Amino acid sequence: MGAAVVRLWLGIGKAVVVGAFFCLCTLIWVRVEGIGSPWLGLFCMFYFMGTAKSAEPQFLFRMPAGLRAVDSNATAAGAADRWGIRSFGSFLRNTPLRYLNHSVYLTSPRQDFPALLRKAESAETIHFWAAVLFTPYIAYIAFRGLFAEALLFVLIQAVFNLYPILHLRLVRARLTRLLERKAGVQ
Repeated sequence: MGAAVVRLWLGIGKAVVVGAFFCLCTLIWVRVEGIGSPWLGLFCMFYFMGTAKSAEPQFLFRMPAGLRAVDSNATAAGAADRWGIRSFGSFLRNTPLRYLNHSVYLTSPRQDFPALLRKAESAETIHFWAAVLFTPYIAYIAFRGLFAEALLFVLIQAVFNLYPILHLRLVRARLTRLLERKAGVQ
């Protein structure tokens, strides 16, 4: 068996173990707080993100086809500055939060921009699907009349999913523009 196959199976094993651990955590949470706890959906969102991130070295996720393309001119000043997306990106880069997803930063002098672009898309995809899966739960919580919790979850959705998605789209637009320039030079 080649080293690549061993790495693949170790990566799959790691994702399965992490997923099983999070399933166990969910069962414990349900046993302690009950299935009606509004916080269960929030923790399941984080569990999904953690499991997907643990699978990421072997499986780089892709955005749905209609959302995959980014405009390489999107890095121009405009809405991103008005909504604070660039400031959010600076905040992530300049605090210990950067270690939550260190794979979307260049860590070696050898700059592998295509690989970085794929990792950024994968990170964006994980946030996208977490948002898609968490949004109906927020509606369910609001329908149950837990409006304070629903409002808090909307804010959490913005900070943990929406802003990272928008930031990673800017990163992908910047990397796409850089790769287009490199391709035009060569």
